[in-house]
Amino acid sequence: MTHPANHRPGTIAIAAVLDAVLVVVFVLIGRRSHAEGLDLAGIAVTAWPFLAALVVGWLAARAWRHPLAVWPTGVIVWAVTVIGGMLLRVVSGQGTQFAFIVVATLTLAAFLLGWRLVALLATRRGRARTTDAPRTEPA
Repeated sequence: MTHPANHRPGTIAIAAVLDAVLVVVFVLIGRRSHAEGLDLAGIAVTAWPFLAALVVGWLAARAWRHPLAVWPTGVIVWAVTVIGGMLLRVVSGQGTQFAFIVVATLTLAAFLLGWRLVALLATRRGRARTTDAPRTEPA
């Protein structure tokens, strides 16, 4: 049985890894902009709430079904990652100042929704090219 491109195990794995990498990039940017160390322990402490929430977001969205979809997959993954990450930060005694919430919400939206939007546009462009291509009949 063949699967659509966004249901292939490779596509699902790439989407999950890309989401996780982008969450870590968000953490690295934040730690660097606040002159915090980029040591592994510090990165892990900052990243784990968002990575744990990302996993919950994937489960809530059942993201493996349509990992490239902006709506609803990307939106659910993003919202759960932000809200869950903030809640886990509170429970673990980490800060959640208003400015951080705003920056995290916008940055994670750009990251988690942005790559899916690019994938959507690339997929649509690719489909348009294949349907617009001249068809040749066998001689």
